[in-house]
Amino acid sequence: MSNRKKLLFSLGAVAVILAVGAVFAVALSLVSQQGARPKPGSPAPDFALMLFDGYTAGFPRTLQLSDLRGKVVVINFWASWCEECYKEAAALEQAWRRYRERDVVFIGVDYLDTEAPALSYLQQFDITYPNGLDVQQRIARTYRITGVPETFFVDRNGIVREVVIATLDERKLHSVIERLLAQP
Repeated sequence: MSNRKKLLFSLGAVAVILAVGAVFAVALSLVSQQGARPKPGSPAPDFALMLFDGYTAGFPRTLQLSDLRGKVVVINFWASWCEECYKEAAALEQAWRRYRERDVVFIGVDYLDTEAPALSYLQQFDITYPNGLDVQQRIARTYRITGVPETFFVDRNGIVREVVIATLDERKLHSVIERLLAQP
């Protein structure tokens, strides 16, 4: 290979390395701007969720998290294609029915789904608490979820008190809700 070709090859390699570095720097910058996952003790990021028809449970068609201050809120990210979500669906609905008269609100945030299978899932489990589709994953990105199911428990002051990145059972649901209800 001639010196000229070696020089051109070296310059090309340097250009590729610089381009990859620039892309990496931009990606890192975007991730850091999005912020971290809300942790226990941090404010729950506000969001608006347009609810599915028939799943408003007496709430406005668009539910705003900040409008629920003064209530304990359980935010559950789920999807109709998620096998683990099927395992917790009955426990979530049962807990909703048990606690809804005690100022506890459940919000189902349907992730990476379409309306028809989501509504079928809700009907299958006779879900009655507010649920809606997370259009363009805005809420999921804000909460930095890593998959489904994930559940955020928010106290009456709008502070995240517990995050569960696993399937919930009745015992865990009741334990966390009772603890949050006992707080002044």
